Formats: sequence, C-alpha cells, structure tokens
Amino acid sequence: MNSTQTADVVLQNISYVDAVLRMLCAMFIGIVVGAERGRNHRPAGMRTHMLVALGACVTMVVSQFLFVEFRPLGATPDPARLGAQVVSGVGFLGAGTIMREGLSIKGLTTAASIWAVACLGLAAGAGYYAVALTGAGAVYATLTVFEVVQRKMNVGRHATLALSMECSDLSGVMHDLNRFAVQQNATLSHVQFDETEKHGLYHLSAVAVFRGGHPQADQAVFLEKLGSNPNLRKLETTQY
Repeated sequence: MNSTQTADVVLQNISYVDAVLRMLCAMFIGIVVGAERGRNHRPAGMRTHMLVALGACVTMVVSQFLFVEFRPLGATPDPARLGAQVVSGVGFLGAGTIMREGLSIKGLTTAASIWAVACLGLAAGAGYYAVALTGAGAVYATLTVFEVVQRKMNVGRHATLALSMECSDLSGVMHDLNRFAVQQNATLSHVQFDETEKHGLYHLSAVAVFRGGHPQADQAVFLEKLGSNPNLRKLETTQY
C-alpha cells in the first residue's frame, strides 16, 4: 500500500464522533491558553482563544471531509490547503491586540498566543491529539513559568522612573527629553502634556525605562542632563 492509499484509508475512517472529539480538544486548548491571558487582563481572553482554536479545527475537519467526498470523483483536493489559509489569515486578529503606548509596544505576546492557538487547533482538527495537547501545555508554560524566569533575569537590568515637570518651553524640553533618553538607553512612554494655570507654563509627564548595562548610572546622567535645561521650572521623579 503506497502513501496515497494509506492517506485515503485514514481519512475515510473519520466519523462525526471523531470530528466532535477534535472540536472539544480544540476548545480545551483555547481554555488553557486563553484563561491565562484573561487572568492577566490581556486584550484577547479565554473566549477569543477558544473561538480561534475551534475555527481552525473546524476548517481542518472540513478539509478532510471534502477530501474524502471528492477524491472518488477523480478530483485531487489538498486537505492542507484550507489549513494553510488559517495560519496566514489569523494574523489580522493578532494585529488587533497590538497597541502602541508612547514609544513602547504592547500585545505582541497575546498576538503570538492567538497564532499558536490557531496552529494547535489545526493539529487537533487533523486528529493529532498528542501534538495538540502537548503544544497547549508548552504554550501555557511559556506564558506562565517562563514569564517568572524572564522577570528574574531582568531584575537589576532595568530601572523605571516616572517624571513630572513644569517648563516654559514645551518643545525645547520635549526635544531634550527624547534626545537624552536615546543617549542613556531609555524608552519613553505615557508622555502627556497640558498647560498649567500659571501663564506660560506647561506640565509634562512621562515614564522612562532604562535598559542599558548600567541602568542606575544611565538614570543619574539622564536626570543631570535634563535638569540643566534652563526652561525647566520643576522636576519631580518617582522610582518604580
């Protein structure tokens, strides 16, 4: 029996009970991954991940049913074709979870988890239960265990500073703020400004995260440079 005949036998053994079991497996995968995202208040939670996994699974199951239905009629359908469209098409959903706050980007991990769940749904839809469930466990471990590992690795490698300023020349101080941040390996976020009740003065706030090899030293130099601006009337900082 050649490989084509073997594939035909395997696909012809698919029943609606098998399809239901595969969909339940995909939903379980969505629960495992999505519950972790929802618990951390991410843009896409449990229901979103369940729907992505279930949709990918149904796509794969339908592909296999179509293969079984039309193969005897002389057609040569590809059971992986619809699944390939899921892998590329789910990107638009993941892109919707990516948000920009100032100079920082959030939502990349959630976007990656949505894409991974879609792939695991395809595996469940193809009947590879061991691969799908093992993959779900690996994704969950990546989002939980390795988050702790990453946090411990980053201890001492970055410093976060909240800035509150009053200035008379907003554009000049903003220019220096961005220039000194680049020079001292800092990323700015939550930059906000408004005019104060005092005539000609502006209130400016921002959060600076220093990620260089010596974050504390970079932070000290950054504050020294920023404080030398003659248009800066007040500078208050809060260390996180």
